[in-house]
Amino acid sequence: MLMTPNLDPRCARIPSADKARLRLMFLAKHACGDGSPDAADGNHAVYHHELRTTIESLGIEVVAANSFEAIERRPNVDFVFPLLNRAGFQNSEMLAPLLLTRCGAPFLGASPILRGLADDKHLSKVIARRHGVPTARWISCRRGRPIAEPDFRAERLVVKPNASSASWGVAIVDSWTDARAHVQELHGLGHDVIVEEWLPLLDVAVPVVGGAGAAPWLLPPMAHSPERAGDLRSYEEKRALAADVRPDPLLVVDDPELAGRLNAFSRALCDELWPFDYGRFEFRYDPGSGAVAFMEVNLSCNLWSQKSISRSAASLGVDHASLVESILAHSLRRQGVITSVGLELAA
Repeated sequence: MLMTPNLDPRCARIPSADKARLRLMFLAKHACGDGSPDAADGNHAVYHHELRTTIESLGIEVVAANSFEAIERRPNVDFVFPLLNRAGFQNSEMLAPLLLTRCGAPFLGASPILRGLADDKHLSKVIARRHGVPTARWISCRRGRPIAEPDFRAERLVVKPNASSASWGVAIVDSWTDARAHVQELHGLGHDVIVEEWLPLLDVAVPVVGGAGAAPWLLPPMAHSPERAGDLRSYEEKRALAADVRPDPLLVVDDPELAGRLNAFSRALCDELWPFDYGRFEFRYDPGSGAVAFMEVNLSCNLWSQKSISRSAASLGVDHASLVESILAHSLRRQGVITSVGLELAA
């Protein structure tokens, strides 16, 4: 096959004949939108529109759907891209994979049981500990159990829903009394909770995607580098619902030793979770001590061109459309929807 100039050899492409025949359902809350920000979901509506149009630009027929009713029975498509994750009830990110598994339709992401495991922050940390990956100290506060005080001491504590995303429901407190009160508040809203020690300074993440090979493709680690070390972005900021909206302060980790450690930890976690199609392993890093601690894993995370996976790929010269195509091609091949992937020149 002819090689595409300047395209990373780890990128996979969908053969032209397969693009011409494939029919893909894009299932997302704002799949049918026009790209305008949403009053409740902010830039998520922009993201969904960009992703749908990006897939269409690859030459694949896209069927847009925005409700679970579209997959209650097997849809008349070859493949489903499910992003209907925040559906207004607990663990809703598992429903589309479960419904699609039930009707035997191949889909992007990961199996339902892996999605559930990865979205449980407590269980993710248990796996990390099992593989020798350092973690922040934590306790799990499940609903229906007495709330026990942590057996560790920390100057500050982070309290958040055990399956939160985009920093929703997160509180940083200076006492167990305040932590317990927030646990009770979140329990009242129907959430299990995790309480962990606050670790200062930088958030770093390792994006992992499927590519031309069968093994995970680890993209360059990215650091969230705010103007003031330790600053956290709120849910409203991440969704562009706040008055002062700024681009994510993301930089490629340029320290080879740190990048090597982050990659080693991520490979250890992949030993438990692979195969999946795309995700992000998140850590806290203290430049002063050099300490790294695993925080959580985010499978089927944000693929918007402005977020960490796409910006990491861009540092390798891989544009957003090529990244999305590589992820799709990997998933289509591993599930037998296409028989091969390659690097072809566009017609």
